[in-house]
This record gives sequence, C-alpha cells and structure tokens, in this order.
Amino acid sequence: MRGELRLFERARGGDWTAVAGPFPVLFGKNGIAWGTGLAGQNEPGLRKKERDGRAPAGVFEIGQVFGYEARLPPGGDYRYHQVTEADVWSDDPRSPNYNRHIVIDPKNPPDNYTHEKMRSGDFAYHWLIEIRHNSDPPVPGAGSAIFFHIRRGVNRPTTGCTTMAQENLVKLITWLRAKRHPCYALLAANEYDKKWRSWNLPPPDAFGRSAPASLPR
Repeated sequence: MRGELRLFERARGGDWTAVAGPFPVLFGKNGIAWGTGLAGQNEPGLRKKERDGRAPAGVFEIGQVFGYEARLPPGGDYRYHQVTEADVWSDDPRSPNYNRHIVIDPKNPPDNYTHEKMRSGDFAYHWLIEIRHNSDPPVPGAGSAIFFHIRRGVNRPTTGCTTMAQENLVKLITWLRAKRHPCYALLAANEYDKKWRSWNLPPPDAFGRSAPASLPR
C-alpha cells in the first residue's frame, strides 16, 4: 500500500502546524489492520497479527532510533543505539523476548538469530526508527519489529513497516526530539475523517483534504 507522511507540530493547547512533507511512503503489502498503541487497540475489525503482511493502524509512540553509524545524521538529537552483530529484535511469539530489542552473544546465538539480527549489511536497515506497536507489554503473536526504514524500491510494499526514500527518512530522524513526544498516526483516509477530532490529530484541511460535513443529531 501507498501513503503520504507529513510532519506536524503543536504547542500544548495550540493548533497543528505542518513542518515537512508530504513524503511518499509504502507499508503493508496486504494493507493495514488495527494495532496496539496509544489509540486503535479498542477498535472493532481486523487486528494486526504476526506475519500477516499488514501494517498496524492507529496512533503509536515513536521509540528509539537504530543504525549502522556511530552517531545520528548531522542535526539529529534523539535516543540512538548503534547496532552490531550482537543486536537482535525477536519476532518469535514463543520467545520471552518477543518484540523486544536484545543484545546476545553472536558466538552462541539463539534460535532465529539469522532472521532476527538487526545488522546484516542490508541497506534498507541502515537506519531504523521504532514504531511502538504491541510494546507495553508485547502480546505474543500480535505483531513485532515495526519500524520506519529505507524503502527497497519505489513500488515494493512491506510486511508491516513504513518505508520511504533514504533522504526523507534522514529528515524524519533529524526532526525527532524527545521533548516533542513524537507519535505516528497511520489511518486509512475514511478512518482519519472519523477520528481526527476525538484523537486530537491535525484536521484534514491541514493537508489539502476537506473534512466531511457533520450531520445534525
């Protein structure tokens, strides 16, 4: 699936201001399904599951940034961890570390190490930004390892992550600041129109769409 990512900011109690974007993004090859985060987990309908090829919909905290480099790109100022051969993100629902970042001994690796290791020389994982779906605490089988990362091609969707061109991912990384409490909202357009007010999201007209008229009650 395709979408557009836009960055917005607001002071407490203030109006939303667009600061960057739109950036073309790709996500779940099989669409989206409700995830578990700040909002979305109580919605009726299809739920995100492990290996379903769907991206989690809802609102999520943005977690740590991971990468191959010793430090963030110039201008970056956010929680960062340089990954090595010892860094693993478990996607095995049977594991007590499911959907968690762990550091292991590469000389005595656990099961699924090859599949789960975070540094494999893959250009798409050069930078990763954690999308905190199913994190507090992780529910086995509800989906794991959801990140922003570099796209593998302009027409190649993902199995659940959100991907974009490298230069746009770097812009996102350098925009992040912990004091802003950054979050990610992923919604289909029709769901966004229903929920933006109650979820305190930017109004549709902030990115060139008209909000649907309210019917009298």
